[in-house]
Order: sequence, then structure tokens, then C-alpha cells
Amino acid sequence: MSETKYIFITGGVLSSLGKGIASASIATLLKNSGLKVSILKADPYINVDPGTMSPLEHGEVFVTDDGAETDLDLGHYERFLDENLSQKNNFTTGRVYSTVIEKERRGDYLGKTIQVIPHIVGEIVRRIKKAGEGQEILIVEIGGTVGDIEGLPFLEAIRAMRVELGKKNAMNIHLTLVPYIKVAGELKTKPTQHSVGELRRIGITPDMIICRSEIPLNRDLKNKIAISCGVDKNCVIESPDSASIYQIPLTFLNQNILEPIAENLALKKLNPNMSKWDSLVKRVIAPNSEVTIAFVGKYLDLKESYKSLTEGLIHAGATLDTKVKINWVDSEKLNSENVDKILKDVSGVLVPGGFGERGIDGKMTAINYARINKIPFLGICLGMQLAIIEFARNILNIKDANSMEFDPNTKEPLIYLIDSFIDANGKKQIRTYKSPLGGTMRLGGYDCNIKPNTLLSKIYDTKKTRERHRHRYEANPKYREILEKNGLIVSGESDGLIEAIELKNHPFFVGVQFHPEFTSRLISPNPVILNFIEASIKNGR
Repeated sequence: MSETKYIFITGGVLSSLGKGIASASIATLLKNSGLKVSILKADPYINVDPGTMSPLEHGEVFVTDDGAETDLDLGHYERFLDENLSQKNNFTTGRVYSTVIEKERRGDYLGKTIQVIPHIVGEIVRRIKKAGEGQEILIVEIGGTVGDIEGLPFLEAIRAMRVELGKKNAMNIHLTLVPYIKVAGELKTKPTQHSVGELRRIGITPDMIICRSEIPLNRDLKNKIAISCGVDKNCVIESPDSASIYQIPLTFLNQNILEPIAENLALKKLNPNMSKWDSLVKRVIAPNSEVTIAFVGKYLDLKESYKSLTEGLIHAGATLDTKVKINWVDSEKLNSENVDKILKDVSGVLVPGGFGERGIDGKMTAINYARINKIPFLGICLGMQLAIIEFARNILNIKDANSMEFDPNTKEPLIYLIDSFIDANGKKQIRTYKSPLGGTMRLGGYDCNIKPNTLLSKIYDTKKTRERHRHRYEANPKYREILEKNGLIVSGESDGLIEAIELKNHPFFVGVQFHPEFTSRLISPNPVILNFIEASIKNGR
């Protein structure tokens, strides 16, 4: 394989413009042109990873198969590329400094003074090259905005790499905002010019500019940006607001974005096959039917906390040519008095994962309503655990049934800490992450053995599947026998751990300990989510 080529993507003016979507879109076009492509997200924040951040602070924490807690952009990368990424595809300032300090303490630098240049920048370059191994093209997204002080070492790293690799092996793409000033009725290019000027001051000259805007840019405006920022006219690409993020690769393709990329990187002519993608996008934007799902959660102030799951619903809807309309239900406000009013018209009930006691009564109220009224139900992680507790309290009459997460001293721990399982079964090695605070997490992909002749076996059509986890409490196998005797079947397990449950004599009542949304992609939706939506469509309430 020839030497890896790199595309460095930076952002200007302000954050949240969509560098991740732009990166994933370019990668999708390159992959569908027959190239071996991967993506790396370099985050300038000092946290080692986003695992300790509140969902309200950072949005969703995405989990890779090898157990890395990463930025949510990794989820976009996987969903667009339809490939599994790993720990090497995301790193932060915190991780870089930790590595350099560990090396210094071991004496690896032979007593030299440790400095940002060359040691910190050198570690950033090393990690970028490591992610590029075995790839024809690596797309590197630099988090944050040009001008941020914490991003300077990352920008210096890609500046140095461009010099080292040469122009035919690396190119710089800068994504910036072209705001529309409503009172003036004009799009303004000055923020883009200033952003590019700041980039040049650092020593980086962009080869292409992607312009985020609320409305399309005309040719004259594109030419003005090209001349003022010093790029070729065909290297000004617009990225207007779209009905779906999955439209962006097609929008880029329609502007011949691959032509200047191929020219800059000395590639052969690129002709991506996007026919299947195009067909699915049309179903996302203009589906033939609609189904309403009650999404019973507690992080509704920032729906980015559930990003992978809402995208998973879109994927399933595209395959079924159906718009999945989400009825957001705040679990803290749901109770037995208003549940019928809120849920009577929905076709399915989804209870996602989460941490902590807040809002659990409302979630169990929704689960009880779905169970009694035969409404398709999917419980994910905490959602599965609450389904078990609700069943134990109301069917098995175990009134003290609880989770140790909510009551560490409960007499009936239907849900208990992973540590308890490990201590009681010392011969079994369950891969977990032990935080400095003492909390144990089960992270990453695990094989799930599926019980034959169950709904889960029909869903997956296989004896074994692999799904990803992010949790610290497990369903207690001590109660398995009494649960199954009364109709709550354990249909999936992993090394004795309960991975999935389902209810007899119900059209669709499934709970899974894993997070199926982490493996859902536009062209290959997760089977559990897909079948849940299909069952909800059949329910047709």
C-alpha cells in the first residue's frame, strides 16, 4: 500500500458548525470511490476523554467496540462509513499530556526539558500517524475553533506534517461560517476572511473552504471568497442547512468536491457509487408513512445526549420508508394520573439508558403502561433494568424490588453492581474499567448468546451477536428463575450476565442491557431498533 495521505479539517468563526458531518461526508464519498479511508478526531480539551462529562455539558458519550469513551463525532464517523472505529481514532489534550508526562517520569527523554515543541506536538503527530497506518487516506478533524489557545499545539502539528509530507500527501480544508444578516438581506464573507487570516498567521494556508450558511451561496459570493482567501474557485464548497445530515455527502458531490481533492492529493479520478445512499436519503426526507414513538427520557433539555439513538430511529425509518416521529416525554413529569393522556396515541414506547435515580418513577410508569396495553416497548440499558423491576413489583409482588443504584441497601436487589458479580465468580474475567473514583464500568463490545426460539433469535437470525455496553449495574441472575417462570424470558446472555429480556404473550416487549444504537448505521440499521419500529408500525395506534 502506498503512503497514507492526510486531509486536515479545521473550523473557524464559531463552534458547532458541523466539522464532524463535513469530515464524515468527505470520507463517505472517498470510501464509495474505492479508497480505504478512516477518520480521526483530535479534541483540544484537557479531559482525558468525555467519559466523566455530564450529558448536559458535552452531549452523548459514544463508545467504540474496544471500550473507548469518545466524542460524539465518532458516532457520526461510524454511521457514515459503516465501519467500527477504535481508541486510536479519538484523542484529547489530556491524553497527550498524560502520555508525555508518563514518558518523562520513566526517563524516556533522557533528562531533557519537556516543552510543547517538540514533545507535545511530537506526540500529537505520532498519534495522527498511528491512526493513519494501513489507510490510503486519513481525515483528521481538529476540534474547536481557530484562535482557541488550547488548539494551538494541534494546529502546529498539522502545519509541521504538511511540510514533512509534501503538498501531494496532505491538504487543508477549513470550514467556516458565512452568516446571513436578515435586516440587511445579505450573506457576509468577512468572518470567513478573518478566520482564514488567523489560520494563515499560524502558518496554515487552506486548500479548500467549506462555507456553512443558512441559505445557498451564489457564484459571485463564492468567487469573492476564493479571491479574498486565496483558493481556487472550484475549492469553495457550500454546506447549507439541510433537511437531513445524510444529504451532505450528496450536496458535496453535486459541487464536484472530489475533483479538487483528487487534484490536490494526486489521486486518480474519483467516481463514487452513491445510489444506495441516495435512495435511503430520499426515504429520510420524504417517507411514505409515519409512526409516533414515545421517547421517555430525562435529558430532554439537550437531545444531543441521545444522539446515536435518535439517529438509529432515523436509520430504521429509512429502511422501512417511514418517518419516525418522536414524542419527547419528560419522565420526571410522567405519572399514573397523566400517563394515559400522554401515551394513548403513540405506537411504541422507548425507554433509553441513563444514570441516577432522577425520573425513574416516570419511566416505570411508561413501562407498566406499555406492558398492560400491549404497546411495543424497547428498553435500553437502564430501560431494561427498570422493566425487570416493574415486573418484579407488579407481577411477582416483590414490593421491595429495586436497584442498588437507587438504594444500596435494598433487600431485593434485582439490579446490582458489577463488582458483586465479579467477586462471586472470580474465575470469569469480565472486561471493565475502574475509574480513579472507584466506579466500575462495563465498556465496549461483548458477545451475546441468544436463546433459540425467542423473539430475539428472530430479530438477529443468529445464535450470537455482538453489541456495545456502557454501564455499571447488572440484572441479578439470582432472580432469573422466578422471572422466567412468570413469563419474563431471558433471551440473551454473556458469561452468565443477563443481556436481554422479553415478555411472553406481548406483540413486542424487549429489554436489552447493551446499547444497540452504537452499532446502527444508515445503510445497516441495528436489528433490535429496526424490529421495534416495525412492530410499532404494525401496532398503528
